[in-house]
Amino acid sequence: MKKILFDIGHPAQVHNFKNIYWDLEKRGWKGVFVTKDKEICVDLLKKYNLPFIILSKNRKGILKKITFLIKDIFKFYTITKSFKPNIVLNRMSIHSTLVCKIFKINQISMADTEKSLNLSFLTDTIVTATSFNKDFGDKHIRYRGSIELFYLHPNWFKADNSIYKLLNIEKEEKYAIIRFVSWNAHHDIGQKGFSYKQKVELVKKLSKRIKVFISSEIELPPELNRYKITIPIDRMHDALYFSSIYIGEGASMALESAILGRPAIYVNTLNDAGIFKELEDEGLFYIINNGTEAISKAIDIIDNHSKELYIKKKEKYIQKKIDITSFIVWFIENYPNSIKIVKDNPNYLLRFK
Repeated sequence: MKKILFDIGHPAQVHNFKNIYWDLEKRGWKGVFVTKDKEICVDLLKKYNLPFIILSKNRKGILKKITFLIKDIFKFYTITKSFKPNIVLNRMSIHSTLVCKIFKINQISMADTEKSLNLSFLTDTIVTATSFNKDFGDKHIRYRGSIELFYLHPNWFKADNSIYKLLNIEKEEKYAIIRFVSWNAHHDIGQKGFSYKQKVELVKKLSKRIKVFISSEIELPPELNRYKITIPIDRMHDALYFSSIYIGEGASMALESAILGRPAIYVNTLNDAGIFKELEDEGLFYIINNGTEAISKAIDIIDNHSKELYIKKKEKYIQKKIDITSFIVWFIENYPNSIKIVKDNPNYLLRFK
């Protein structure tokens, strides 16, 4: 029996890999997830009944992260020694790439954030979207799509309109999803989004037009607590799908909204990723650094733009992309021969539509 280990460090990465796990399991593979106890990673793994091992608790602050890195590396080594994976699928984390490199374990690394630490010298193969701005040379495999399409491609995601009942609103009622982040991630250092005053102003102005739901990593201003979204953690993509607009500081949710055909206003000074520009060019994604300008844009979209307009833009975008999950499953099953196949014929990926 072949074995695969999935190394994750962010809730979105559970979604990235869950369908790959299920598909490979049907094909006779045994898999396990190794995760940090960060945000809702563990809760999602439990919700989807995915086998997992906790590597460590998430540590806030650069010094603490560095201090506990040695422990993470050692524990990841003990896990791989016990599980004996044929291949490790990771997001280019230090502990995973280093252990795999030293002990010659096959690894495939996914990347979607150009600002992340460049550990390409430690990994065998790096797979990214064509929009990714960095070039990793001969190790680099590019696909047509975005990493969010691992779980939001129409072949894998079917929205469930029972979300209206969970949100306690009428079917087809318009609503906005707002997202505030904690700014604790290493790539958030020096970045900013909405001010306290702008958060209150945003909700006040939007709630006069449509229903408002807030997803927040931080404690909300007291006057905004009643807008906090309270749905099961595995239903957020349904909420995004049926929403009228997304506006917020979180990149993952902004990209997910755009991929689902909902206008996404991203308010964050960390905004130079290639996928942002690609979706902006498609008319699905708006990058606005100024909170006041973002509020005005949101009002303009709500008052003057139809939902159907963005659905058509999304459908046009999806037609140009591949089913990335199906591609990666094939890539893993045929690894390492799959590297040569794709390198010799990049159009081979078009089989995975």
